[in-house]
Amino acid sequence: MEALLESQQVIYLVYIGLAVGVFFAVTGVGQLLSRNEGRNEARSRRLKLLAKGATTEEVLAVLTPVNASQGLRIPIFGSLSKDLQQAGLAMRLGQFLMLCTGGALLIAIVLSAIVDGGIAALAGLLVAFGIPIFLVKQARNRRRTKLIHQLPDALDLMARGLRVGHPLNTSIGAVANEMPDPIGTEFGIVFDQVSFGDDLPDAFAEFAERVDAEDARYLSASIGIQYGTGGDLARVISVLSRVIRSRISMRNKIQAISSEGRISGWILSLLPMGIYGAASVMAPGFYTSVSDDPLYPPLMGAIGFLVVMNIIVLRRLVNIRV
Repeated sequence: MEALLESQQVIYLVYIGLAVGVFFAVTGVGQLLSRNEGRNEARSRRLKLLAKGATTEEVLAVLTPVNASQGLRIPIFGSLSKDLQQAGLAMRLGQFLMLCTGGALLIAIVLSAIVDGGIAALAGLLVAFGIPIFLVKQARNRRRTKLIHQLPDALDLMARGLRVGHPLNTSIGAVANEMPDPIGTEFGIVFDQVSFGDDLPDAFAEFAERVDAEDARYLSASIGIQYGTGGDLARVISVLSRVIRSRISMRNKIQAISSEGRISGWILSLLPMGIYGAASVMAPGFYTSVSDDPLYPPLMGAIGFLVVMNIIVLRRLVNIRV
């Protein structure tokens, strides 16, 4: 019996040793494979493309597509192409719409076996187009917020380079090489455009247009004024960096102060729909029993209109723009 227990203990120790050995082997292989890519992984998409052998023209074609303004004449999808670019998605508008259309058809085919064809088609359109567009806009907002938070550090890096005597283009290149996405890629695009012969104010104006943020427009205006009149650009950039940091701090304070009001706004906005759903589940005939009344359609329309206006007004009250 003792010999059996000892043999089982030996087997357990062997298993434990094998598990530890496999763990260290996998960890070591992962570190070896990532050793050459660690710096690129911590930086920007532009540097990754260049590391793969892409030329500067190819990088600009991927990161700044020519048809970025395509779709402006399409109702509802007017700004979608720009949203895709601002979200950092390397996808054209036509590809996005084709994927959404395919998803809508698939959802409609699946739902047609359960509900009416018209309802299935409407549900497919709402789900396959509504959710992706919402996610794209959320990704755009997150990327823009991250870029704005990185902008003061990038400006400080530029100002330090200018103070020690580096040219402005070299300082921009330092930001592109040292800062991670999204600011690294955006400044890398500016650096590549200037290297290809574009004027510096035009490159920063396009940067502000791509980012579509007020702080980026301030930077573009500062570069444009300095380019035309001269002056101490390092001091201007340092002051702009402090201003942007102060604006970010003020935004965070306002978000914290207005958090209770924003939660109250969400509750008041969702409360009518929650009451309607709860009443429909607990008393199914509560609303349908009076649906034949002539006053039912206009009253329901008025209620829906007031609910929508309530959501819009509450959103205006609790979302403070700085």
